[in-house]
Amino acid sequence: MNLHEHQAKALFGQAGIPVPSGKVATTVDEAYASAQEIGLPVVIKAQVLTGGRGKAGGVKVAKTLEDVKTHAGNILGMSIKGLTVHKVLVDPASNIAQEIYLAVAMDRAAGRPVLISSSEGGVEIEQVAHDKPEAIIREHIDPLLGLHDYQTRSVASAINLPREHWRAFSEIALKLYQCYVENDAMLTEINPLVVTKEGVVMALDGKMVIDDNSLYRHKEIAAMRDLTAEDESETQARQAGIAYVKLNGQIGCMVNGAGLAMTTMDMVKLYGGEGIGPANFLDIGGGAQADKVVAALRIILSDENVKAVLINIFGGITRADEVARGMIQAYNEVKPTVPIVIRLVGTNAEEGRKIIEEANIPQLLTAATLTEAAQKAVEAAKGAK
Repeated sequence: MNLHEHQAKALFGQAGIPVPSGKVATTVDEAYASAQEIGLPVVIKAQVLTGGRGKAGGVKVAKTLEDVKTHAGNILGMSIKGLTVHKVLVDPASNIAQEIYLAVAMDRAAGRPVLISSSEGGVEIEQVAHDKPEAIIREHIDPLLGLHDYQTRSVASAINLPREHWRAFSEIALKLYQCYVENDAMLTEINPLVVTKEGVVMALDGKMVIDDNSLYRHKEIAAMRDLTAEDESETQARQAGIAYVKLNGQIGCMVNGAGLAMTTMDMVKLYGGEGIGPANFLDIGGGAQADKVVAALRIILSDENVKAVLINIFGGITRADEVARGMIQAYNEVKPTVPIVIRLVGTNAEEGRKIIEEANIPQLLTAATLTEAAQKAVEAAKGAK
């Protein structure tokens, strides 16, 4: 789950990290009133869950109240990378002397968090990593021992931060890690962390990615989710308890088990070649009943790119006959117009195949192996073009 800048900075502030005293506005009048309260000059910043806001015109400095009206009016409602701006953050402008990148992220290869910093702040860190990889400093953190002062000071030295700012930098880095741990984050990022001309070190921007699996522990964070920024089908899948990620292919996949789902997608791509590929990752999980199969099929078919559906079920906890009944129910309710290939093996697989055969629905095709199922699905998708 991604947080907006103002949400991330609110959590940073709670952790003791210095942040600007900005205000969120959803209308031009609210932005105007916020600027009056904060005092000019201010920065008007689009609140959308994507990078590149500045390049798209979503970040503007307002030196007068007329500027506030103009910039807020232009930014509210604009589209940035396909996302509509519904609110802006009005922040007091800062006299920036130096910009730094600072983040805590999970290094999956190392199996532990890592503190990442660079003197090249205020720009996309991916571009810095590509153009000047030596400018990225990494310090791994032992999750049992935590982050230590000597590590943060080592990073401060490595990015050539003036020594008089090491203490403030270290305190912010330690609190950023605290924020990472306490909120079950996958990423806490400040870009830029600035040193002002007055000598203050503070977070001008913020980004947080929260582990979805931990949201049951953080009801207040879960309530911050911006559904307008999510694909509708992914929102429906989450509400139905289905793991779903939309892709760009033509064959919708419904599978039980993440590993089997990945294998199914690989097989689709293998036999589909350059022209045909999986339209989604979808894991209905163990013990999926008929209602979940119905929900999964609705979600898959909501994608207009889907030309065929491949259902690959290994009956363990999930019984194949339950899936078959769910498939018949889903077919009767959704009335799909695309071919559906079904491969059932494992617990009650014979009963499941019998249920499908007795339904005598021309659009439902069966397959004995995954190879056969993938080939049939690819041929069906090609025929539907």
